[in-house]
Amino acid sequence: MRDPNYFPPLRIAIPLGIQHVVAMFVGNVTPAIIVAGAAGFGYGSDDPSDLIYLIQMSMMFAGITTLFQTIGFGPVGARLPIVQGTSFAFLPIMVPIVAGTGVSGMAALMSGALAGGVCHALFALVVGRIRFALPPLVTGLVVAMIGLSLIKVGIQYAAGGVPAKGTADYGAWQGWLLAGCVLVTTLAFKFLAKGLLSTASILVGLLLGFIMAIPSGLVDFSVVATANWFTLPDPFRFGVELSAPAIVGFCFMAIVTAIETVGDVSGITEAGAKREATDKELSGATLADGLGSFAAALFGALPNTSFSQNVGLIAMTGIMSRHVVTCGALFLVVCGLIPKIGAFITTIPIQVLGGVVIIMFGMVVSSALAILAKVDWNQRNMLIFAVSLSLGFGLQLEPEALQHLPDMPQILLSSGLLPATFLAIVLNLVVPNDPGEAIAGQE
Repeated sequence: MRDPNYFPPLRIAIPLGIQHVVAMFVGNVTPAIIVAGAAGFGYGSDDPSDLIYLIQMSMMFAGITTLFQTIGFGPVGARLPIVQGTSFAFLPIMVPIVAGTGVSGMAALMSGALAGGVCHALFALVVGRIRFALPPLVTGLVVAMIGLSLIKVGIQYAAGGVPAKGTADYGAWQGWLLAGCVLVTTLAFKFLAKGLLSTASILVGLLLGFIMAIPSGLVDFSVVATANWFTLPDPFRFGVELSAPAIVGFCFMAIVTAIETVGDVSGITEAGAKREATDKELSGATLADGLGSFAAALFGALPNTSFSQNVGLIAMTGIMSRHVVTCGALFLVVCGLIPKIGAFITTIPIQVLGGVVIIMFGMVVSSALAILAKVDWNQRNMLIFAVSLSLGFGLQLEPEALQHLPDMPQILLSSGLLPATFLAIVLNLVVPNDPGEAIAGQE
């Protein structure tokens, strides 16, 4: 079971592959919903067609990029059971770029996504040589910053969404009741159920919240009825408009997500094959990441990255087969060709999504704590982490402090993630490590 090339019978491979899809499905479409909402064509918009398309492409290119990883071609792909999905990491950059712009802001975003995909692919040439610069102190901080930057989104969704701010409906008890039921149901199935029901606990919670919302009038199926049964991807759906802040921001973030991929590939080989990842596997995975994100941007989709929750699923099942994940990837591609699936997802009330998103982003922070547990918390490492986190997270919380800077530095620095990652890497390389230093609190 620890051989990535093991191909179980289809009666086993297909259900296991769909299980991988279930584990990542909600997380995969959530960034598209957040970006559309920030731009102004998300929930409640008069024409949901662009939101439906974004959700469609999230599914399709998650499947395509996963095939890049599992099947591969030439130097592309790790040939490991890596599940790709739409990346949360780019949200701190994407949201400010499209905020309040409507569909027009997506053209600037796509220029950044294309450039970021190329940068990510080029990073594959050196990733094996710079592993020394990416210890758990750095990778843990990166993952923590991603989670912390997104936690408030879950609260906003549970309260009714950003468009409802300032109205009497924002924060209404009915919304919190729906979000709370999703939370409780998800936890109950996670810890009390077994097998697929436990793995799919988030999806089960989402479905129950959806069913509860139907009598309240929050669900409108009319958009599903008007959606097509089949459509092909639309090249340059949102156009491309050169934007220096978007291009620079995406290129920097591509390096950050490459660091995340290094951690996921290492986690898969350690948990599933009981060995360290090879440089070839790391470079192949990073190259697939970059090319997959570039291809996605050509069709108006958001960047991809490896999904950490599926690493945990491999550790839980003990099945390392890349062919199992290939079955799941093919299922995602088929879903991406059917607009009615994307339309159905848009009928889920935002308050119900809030209950799910609160858990998901909290789990990102929990994953960061698991990575950071490997760090030797001496005074040196504590100071590096403290300075990086304080400056990065502080700038994100108080972006007005940068109001006198030009637009591009404002966007890059206020993301929080970029300055925190840069500081952590540089300080970790230049600050000497004193092996005799006393552990904080044990002097």
